Amino acid sequence: MIVVATEDFEVYHGVVNELRDRGVQFTTVEPDDELPDAAGVVITGPDEAFAEREDAAAFDTVAADPANPRQAVEAAMALLREEGGRIVVGVDPGTKPGVAVLAGEMVIGAFHVPLEDAPEVVRREVADAENPVVRVGDGARLESARIVDALDDVRVELVDETGTTPYLGTGARGMGDVLAAVNIARLEGEVIERREIEPTDGELQVIKNRSRERSSENRTIDEELARRVATGDLTLDEAIEEHGDR
Repeated sequence: MIVVATEDFEVYHGVVNELRDRGVQFTTVEPDDELPDAAGVVITGPDEAFAEREDAAAFDTVAADPANPRQAVEAAMALLREEGGRIVVGVDPGTKPGVAVLAGEMVIGAFHVPLEDAPEVVRREVADAENPVVRVGDGARLESARIVDALDDVRVELVDETGTTPYLGTGARGMGDVLAAVNIARLEGEVIERREIEPTDGELQVIKNRSRERSSENRTIDEELARRVATGDLTLDEAIEEHGDR
């Protein structure tokens, strides 16, 4: 776990905002407080004497530049990756996939992004990792196929995602995809290089309906364009634009 231990107001807010944006598990303490047992990396301000603590040698420390908190967070996450074990990325596919990054059993990153952005997020998170694996749920057939096919430079496993979506209590709405991605990351799957999917009539109709909802002119793309969206040749927005030019 990352611990933020600083009295520097600017460092605190910059680092905490970066960590929250990434969905990273962290906690905050005063610089002189006892650190939690799960602490792995401590982020401090640039002029704080954390290294003088008696227990400082037990933790990796990153001094954050107030003007560049992202750099400190990147450095802290790199240290966690080194200590935590193999990097495993779980993906719960859909129009807005949940993506979870685990180092061993620790969740070090979580994202909820549009489908077209998911492969780049995954590639970024495994870029410096040794022997990473990406586990993609087998639901949402078309979306999972697009993600698998886009990740041709990393080991990908297709996982039976049955039962991976947890029950969500009050106030947890919107967390389901990310929590399902965590569960998917913890399940071994079948190694796969491509996922060939022939879209069904129903799946094509769903894409057409989405195009009508998204189009500013309430227009529906034709079946040819819907099929190209289904196979990943076009994004939905590109298909809508091409349909409008016809």
